[in-house]
Amino acid sequence: MSEINHNLFRFVDSHCHLDALEFEQDLEAVRLRAKDAGVDLCLLPAVDKMSFEKVSRLAHQFKDVYALGIHPLYTTNANESDLDFLVESVSSAQEANDPRLIAIGEIGLDKSVPDLDWDKQVFFYETQLRTASEFNLPVVLHVRQSVDFILKGLRKIRVNGGIAHAFNGSLQQAHQLIDLGFKLGLGGALTYPRALHLRKLAKELPIDCIVLETDSPDIVPSWLYVNSQLRSEGAVQGRNEPIEILKIAAELASLRGITKEELMYATSQNFFSLFNLNDL
Repeated sequence: MSEINHNLFRFVDSHCHLDALEFEQDLEAVRLRAKDAGVDLCLLPAVDKMSFEKVSRLAHQFKDVYALGIHPLYTTNANESDLDFLVESVSSAQEANDPRLIAIGEIGLDKSVPDLDWDKQVFFYETQLRTASEFNLPVVLHVRQSVDFILKGLRKIRVNGGIAHAFNGSLQQAHQLIDLGFKLGLGGALTYPRALHLRKLAKELPIDCIVLETDSPDIVPSWLYVNSQLRSEGAVQGRNEPIEILKIAAELASLRGITKEELMYATSQNFFSLFNLNDL
């Protein structure tokens, strides 16, 4: 790997939900902790129309970036007018030349919750892909037990690449997403020693297709999780925050046999290149 230019060195958390209720009492301290540790930029994805204004406001407050979209788990209470509101919100941001709106997301499909209306998920997913295509924006994808269905939609409705958040598919599926212009988000899930498939995948993926994420406050890394005899009885002993991206990076770097600094530099540059953010 070539010598690092530290003038360009910026840490990125490519997926965190700073608008979550878990951060309501001390959000500024959370973001300052991360910034002081070198986490220069966070991507804040919306999950429903009620979060649009908040992620935009927080991104501007903390000099971060944001995405607007309707998460598949939130489609239950959503309707078509929410999709109209998405179009209006993106249009307004682009008319205002807002450089901090960089993607449509978090959108996608989730097969892990059996009671979710699958047809409605697909409708919202494909409609939002069309919105992304219309506005020439990348997408931030939620891909849980649904990679082949996600790929089917992407081949049907072409978009300007994006991130497959919390990717845990096969190496073959990974390369299909890469061929469509996507980076793959890796985070706290890879820090568990028993996550053998994901840890193997994290070692084998080309480094130029990886971005790092915390998904905070969700997907807590292993050091924030207390195991008991049964995993289902385990408990979170600490809150997942953007600052944890540094330890996640160290874990992935160790798996790949490179330094944390090399790993963080490469993945951050991947993010900036994907979204053309070098002037931010």
